[in-house]
Amino acid sequence: MSLFDALPRLLGANRRRTEQQIKGQAGEDAALAYLAAQGLTLLQRNFLCRGGEIDLVMQEGQALVFVEVRRRANLRHGGAAASVTRSKQARLIIAAQIYLQRYRLPPACRFDVIAIDGEQLEWLKNAIDT
Repeated sequence: MSLFDALPRLLGANRRRTEQQIKGQAGEDAALAYLAAQGLTLLQRNFLCRGGEIDLVMQEGQALVFVEVRRRANLRHGGAAASVTRSKQARLIIAAQIYLQRYRLPPACRFDVIAIDGEQLEWLKNAIDT
């Protein structure tokens, strides 16, 4: 077996995804489709850095929109929007600061949340104060 044959395995390509990961991916897919229908353009999906992760980086006009997608099956534990805790917000802000380093002059930006509770999708603009 050559290194190139083993590369997909080394990168985790053969690793099975959990049901939760599959549902999370479906939630992100739904959020992306919804935002695209609203006129936003995808710049990057799943921006991952040492500080955290941003599910979707979108552009609306001249502004960057950092989007956190949260999905919950029901409202038992406060719902999807309530699950964006202060610590999660802090990690999003750090990840956004790292993302913005690629710009000489950073554009205007905001943090939105797509909250999916069951089959109901809600778009919360400017959901996180910086």
